[in-house]
Amino acid sequence: PHTIIMLASRVLQFRTSLSTLSAATTTTINTKSRHILKSIYAAEREEGMGATVRRSLGTIQQHHDDPFLLLDEFWVGSRGGFPDHPHRGFETVTYLFRGQMQHEDFAGHKGTIGPGDLQWMTAGRGVVHCEMPVAAVVATQGKSNNQTGTGVAEAGASMGKDSSSPRPSQDPEATHGLQLWVNLSQKDKRCDPAYQDLRDDQIPRARPQDGVEVKVIAGETHGIKSKVYTRTPTMYLDYRMKKHQTAEQDVPKDYSGFVYMLSGKAYFGGDKEGVNTTNNKEEAEEKAVDLSRNHAVVNTTPDQPFKGQPHQALILSRDDGTDHLRIETTDQEAHFVILLGKPLKEPIVMDRLFIMNTKEETQQALQDFRESKNGFERAKEWRSTIAPKGYRLKF
Repeated sequence: PHTIIMLASRVLQFRTSLSTLSAATTTTINTKSRHILKSIYAAEREEGMGATVRRSLGTIQQHHDDPFLLLDEFWVGSRGGFPDHPHRGFETVTYLFRGQMQHEDFAGHKGTIGPGDLQWMTAGRGVVHCEMPVAAVVATQGKSNNQTGTGVAEAGASMGKDSSSPRPSQDPEATHGLQLWVNLSQKDKRCDPAYQDLRDDQIPRARPQDGVEVKVIAGETHGIKSKVYTRTPTMYLDYRMKKHQTAEQDVPKDYSGFVYMLSGKAYFGGDKEGVNTTNNKEEAEEKAVDLSRNHAVVNTTPDQPFKGQPHQALILSRDDGTDHLRIETTDQEAHFVILLGKPLKEPIVMDRLFIMNTKEETQQALQDFRESKNGFERAKEWRSTIAPKGYRLKF
């Protein structure tokens, strides 16, 4: 009997040791979420004529978020568009929610994208192209225009302005979408131009739970992988969440990124579970904000979930060892995109529509375009068939 008692005692001690070890191991697992460093409200503004833009990235408040250079939420009316203009050194990603856009370039590429569709264009060593809403193509044929501009939206065409027409962002017929600029590494800035066009039904969806749908535009999440090839490692995710949902998005530890809110309300990050929906101070500060201009708000309580609302870019923390982002909705549904990428950590120099590593390289790009050489050989004679006749962006 004494031997049995001693054996039982040792078994109990062994089990206790295992429990203690298990508890210790559990507490070392990193359960912290990425948090929001700051939010940037993108105010609405007219660009050129015929387009309205909300620019959250590529502004004074946030010049870039390596590897991302610019994000525009845009609306283009039937008298607007983006006629012939050049690019070098990066990629443009156009994703539509409403309307149709035709595109054409000097290498003979043509196509049309519609609601839910994607165009991922690699400018590489050089491209001259045109992007026009389908409604504008008919409206502008036979008209002539010359314009000097410094950006895509400024290159946005002015084919005349009807003062009785609503602003594009208020026009239910206007083409609505996002355009993202993704930087290319120095070794890829001289690659040949390329296109990847995907229809809405070719873009896979993940449904990690009821009430949460993720359209996987680029990258991989929840076991679903996009077909898009990204020279710069990138994740582009379109989230739609119903009310009262909680989700977690994996974030590679060496990626940076941000969230852009399209509609509704959601809470992001924070180390504490649950959302305080009765923050009177927060509501008072929001009412005092001037929504006619861009502004940034630094997050002073990173341990708390941060509220995201329409037209805000929420910049994520980086290099903090975390590998996921906590997301929660309360009394509203939410629609937003999450953009994550591996920083290139290279110098960024932008001159008009050319993005290179040095000032000398951007000056060379401008000279190459003007002289139709080193990738721009076809630029001299080419004119798109869908832009106003006689149009040429002047540099």
